[in-house]
Amino acid sequence: MASAVRIGCAGWSIPSRYADRFGEGASALQRYATRVSVAEINSSFYRPHQPATYARWAAAVPPDFRFSVKVPKLISHELALRGVGAPLDRFLGEALHLDDHLGGLLLQLPPALSFDARVASTFFAMLRRRTALPVACEPRHPSWFLPEADALLQRHDISRVGVDPPRVPAGAVPAARPAWAYWRWHGSPRIYYSAYSDEALQQLAGQLRASTTPGTPCWVIFDNTAHGFAIDNALRLQAFLEQEDA
Repeated sequence: MASAVRIGCAGWSIPSRYADRFGEGASALQRYATRVSVAEINSSFYRPHQPATYARWAAAVPPDFRFSVKVPKLISHELALRGVGAPLDRFLGEALHLDDHLGGLLLQLPPALSFDARVASTFFAMLRRRTALPVACEPRHPSWFLPEADALLQRHDISRVGVDPPRVPAGAVPAARPAWAYWRWHGSPRIYYSAYSDEALQQLAGQLRASTTPGTPCWVIFDNTAHGFAIDNALRLQAFLEQEDA
């Protein structure tokens, strides 16, 4: 089971109190990759990165390591998925320099962006003309959790992220594209700051065991990085899954 699930963090910062849990490396990313098989690149949301930067990150990790890359806020928030051809081309042209280490794209939508079938369909069709990469969408407006939104995501082969804490009950588990189950745990009760208890992590491990099928990619990303708890939670969840396999 553990081998079917990739567990990692938003970013690859390692707080000093957890440094002894990782192997040696010339950079934080290299050290992170000695214990963890995936990382979510969030900085791409705020600013573009040079192709050489992505290539350098790809060169720093083992062959089996994968990244997901967050779609820029210019596309998701400022332009609200409308008229985004040029910035989408630029973003993909940069991120594709991760080469085989690029596992997929993360699209997080703003809380105020309601579901508009025409806008969403136009955007996802535009995206799919450019790439067949796995795409995970994290909508945050309640209208995105209705059946017609799920149907549109399925039609364009887009997964819906399972989040904690969820804004609506249906948002707690991944949906829409069963071929890529993507979980993002942000910290609860205080988003980005709170650590998860062992009890919560054991419950998540149980959900993963119940829902993961052989050959289906399943990623869990911890985003509670503000106080450095993400890396500890990732390693604890990893341990719980490995215990089950033993």
